[in-house]
Amino acid sequence: MRLRSFFYSSSAVFLGLIFFSSGMGKLFAEHRFPGLIGPVWLADELAKYGLAFFAQFIAVAQVVLGLLVLTPRFRTLGAVMLVPMLVNILVVTISLQWRGTPYVVSFLLLLNAGLLLHDRRWLLPLLSGQPAELPESLPRRGWQGHLAWLAGLGLTLGGAALSYALPAVSYGVVLAGVGLAWLSSRWDG
Repeated sequence: MRLRSFFYSSSAVFLGLIFFSSGMGKLFAEHRFPGLIGPVWLADELAKYGLAFFAQFIAVAQVVLGLLVLTPRFRTLGAVMLVPMLVNILVVTISLQWRGTPYVVSFLLLLNAGLLLHDRRWLLPLLSGQPAELPESLPRRGWQGHLAWLAGLGLTLGGAALSYALPAVSYGVVLAGVGLAWLSSRWDG
């Protein structure tokens, strides 16, 4: 049981950091955010085809999905939403015949499948139509915690925008945003 819990938590943190840092690397001024994966030059490349706004959308989506998976509050939702993102990346990398990248993305898809498998008792009722039997010990989520998480997301994205004017300050704002999102469950009544 402990090994399963360790795998779940470490996989979620790994996937969350991968996508969070990839999106932030695309959004930060001159791509100065330390990213773990992904082409930070995506917006520059897609701008040639009039798709710069789409590239910004992808970057913001990566930040949001990464933060969802990274924070325990919305981890399951983030893992569900990560499936189409990963499948899309897999198809694009196969179509462009990138060497090795489809294997890396397949591994990330496998890790995400592990997250979904771990949360199957919440997800299977969506497919079966049967009511879920949830334990009574589940923490209750309140609107204060949701607002704290959204404020953390806002600070994080604001930090990326701030990087164009105050690069040194922007890292602190992003860190505060991630911390607020991570600790959002403390505000649940």
